[in-house]
Amino acid sequence: MGDIIYTTPVVRCLKRQLPGAEIHFLTKQQFKYIYEHNPYVDKLHILKPKLKDTIADIKLEKFDLIIDLHNNLRTTIIKLSTGLPASTYKKDRLRKWLGLKLKWTAFYPKEHLVERYLKTVKFLGVVNDEQPIDYYVAKEYKVEDLIPATHANGFVAFVIGATHYTKRMPVEKVIEICRDINGPIVLMGGNDVLENAQLIQTAIGDRVYSTCGKTNLDQSVFLVSKAKKVLGFDTGLTHIAEAFNMPLVSIWGSTAPELLGVFPYKVKESLEAGIDLPCRPCSKFGRDACPLGHFKCMKDIPNAMITDFINR
Repeated sequence: MGDIIYTTPVVRCLKRQLPGAEIHFLTKQQFKYIYEHNPYVDKLHILKPKLKDTIADIKLEKFDLIIDLHNNLRTTIIKLSTGLPASTYKKDRLRKWLGLKLKWTAFYPKEHLVERYLKTVKFLGVVNDEQPIDYYVAKEYKVEDLIPATHANGFVAFVIGATHYTKRMPVEKVIEICRDINGPIVLMGGNDVLENAQLIQTAIGDRVYSTCGKTNLDQSVFLVSKAKKVLGFDTGLTHIAEAFNMPLVSIWGSTAPELLGVFPYKVKESLEAGIDLPCRPCSKFGRDACPLGHFKCMKDIPNAMITDFINR
């Protein structure tokens, strides 16, 4: 998801800077929500189970150009099969692998992923508009319909979910941080962190309200857009929060924003909370357990690093 949300500035810049251009976007079914309501996309295509069917659809559209922001085997086959001119994102796989395995920061990307994506359209005269990423909520909700009125004004949104264990902070440490945050806190995540949310609520009391398992993604994004500040782990909802350009704390454990160039983009106030360790980062995408067993990358992050930013 993170890779796709960072393509939105490319689409916006293309549409705004090339008058009359028709922009289509191809993605998987599970990621269509990122572009479903994006006004800069004229048509959204969903990857079909058989690649030949997707290729047939592309040929019917009679495109002038393919911008390949994924650069994998599938997109290579699409480009070769359609015979269309193409501009392709350079992944630098070897540099990232060396950076991860050898912990040599010299191999880390020097530019944000958005800026590297934008290089694929530079030849068209398209330039970076220096605006944040885009995300468009499907409908306008009422905050009071989703969370208690006592939490509706000036709440801090805490995204406590993440796909992999090593991207999540231990629940005991989350409780410590919540204790030191001033004002109401709204917890966000899916059913997978429902038990964690209950433990946090029990420990802190009524000042914490959990939406975990209660709201859908669209409602969660809406709530994030209405928060005073946001903090969360390296996960989709935390990255989406960048679209609303509010104070944001992203918390990094086994992954590292500098390795992939995905630190908060064009956010007016942001903090990447993480610590330097010889073993970090140990993964690009997260792990099911700490390979060394100590999980210091999350456990040793100073609480004050986070709470001072949130409370100031």
